[in-house]
Amino acid sequence: QVQLVESGGGLVQAGGSLRLSCAASERTLSIYRMGWFRQAPGKEREFVAHITWSAGSTYYADSVKGRFTISRDSAKNTVYLQMNSLKPDDTAIYYCAAGSSYIWYGWGQGTQVTVSS
Repeated sequence: QVQLVESGGGLVQAGGSLRLSCAASERTLSIYRMGWFRQAPGKEREFVAHITWSAGSTYYADSVKGRFTISRDSAKNTVYLQMNSLKPDDTAIYYCAAGSSYIWYGWGQGTQVTVSS
């Protein structure tokens, strides 16, 4: 079972930037896609972005499109989420996930992102 470890969260002012990282324990050749989700207090977990490992195709939630960029480094088995122009509404625990084409089957422990106004 794939293990995912996130890092890079923290406290930032509105308008600032953060980069999250997620390292996978297994060779990413066996993973079809990796993604980021987030969960704010009192809200359900929501999709943020994903990237297919082989082709590098990306997909974003409308709420982050144009501000967040997902990328991967195959040599390091790592996926990144560059977050720019952060807003207080982006405050949440961010989770990395690994998945097939139809299901997410591996989750990281989460990393807290807090955006102050």
